[in-house]
Amino acid sequence: MPQIDDSEPVGLITVSSLLNDAWRERYKRISKLNIRSSIYDLTNQCNLRCQGCFYFSSDEHRLDEEKDLAKWEEFIDREKARGVNLAILIGGEPTLHLDRVQAFYDRLPTYCATNGQIKAPRDRFPDMMVGISLWGDAADEKTLRGRDTFAISSRNYAGDAYTYYLYTITPTQVGRLERTVKKIADVGLKVHFQLFSNDENAGGFVWTAEMLVRLRQEMDEMLDKYPQTVISCRYYHEVLTTGEMLGRPWGWLECPSVTEPLDRRHPRPRHLIKFIRWGADLKTMHRCCTSATRDCRTCKDGAAHMSWVMVNKRDHIRTTKDLQNWIEVNEMFAKLYRFIPW
Repeated sequence: MPQIDDSEPVGLITVSSLLNDAWRERYKRISKLNIRSSIYDLTNQCNLRCQGCFYFSSDEHRLDEEKDLAKWEEFIDREKARGVNLAILIGGEPTLHLDRVQAFYDRLPTYCATNGQIKAPRDRFPDMMVGISLWGDAADEKTLRGRDTFAISSRNYAGDAYTYYLYTITPTQVGRLERTVKKIADVGLKVHFQLFSNDENAGGFVWTAEMLVRLRQEMDEMLDKYPQTVISCRYYHEVLTTGEMLGRPWGWLECPSVTEPLDRRHPRPRHLIKFIRWGADLKTMHRCCTSATRDCRTCKDGAAHMSWVMVNKRDHIRTTKDLQNWIEVNEMFAKLYRFIPW
């Protein structure tokens, strides 16, 4: 989120002219954050094999994993010097290698994406943000992931102030979100939504335009009904379900989450500054925040879509509502990585 003077003009319109005092303060707060994130495959190993997992379906796990902790520490120090101020740990399953998690946590603000089957001990990581993957209700979880992961993850993290569920909504969940949202609320945790991209063509999990229309309405309803549980906003729901932002279609030529040194697009769209997704060998750079085998036209990754909004600030400085939408998406992102309170 680059810093910008609140009176800087875009055409004949200024930020100040579009916002009242309360919204201007919200704008200033998130504009000062200047987040520079990158993603790190912490390991090639996982304790699950989920059908539809972009990591294993793309063969990105077939690297020689670096096992020397000292080399991880040296690598992280270089990343910090490169300007990274948010490390997003994925895998594989990061909690299989807590020593590597510790190396990041000791050096950088760190977010750990996990399936929640192994608890990250809070005596070692008292304020590390944890995002637990959840792929629907118990039936869908058993179909796609081989077990009901919520039964274990909810016991491990119930009431944890630095944890939320990343609820990857599948087509079969449309019309049934509330039962899962309520379960999450009942164990004292937050939830954020994204959509299933079905990288392995799992049968029965195909999106239709009509489903996405209904889902957008349902996500809005959950935000209204569970405001203390759902970390989201309506504009994010709109962009994610329609695949459009300000009349522009989502796709390869718009994605902001492409590894910067590998980005050969011309003209290059607005993108995340200094972003790289690193393999677990600490040498390989992957194409983007998901995988090179995913069709960008059908990608429904939530982080990529919210980043799409975030990097296109200037295009949202046109009406009060457009700029407020941009602010709310940035606030949502900042809450998910705990740069601002829930």
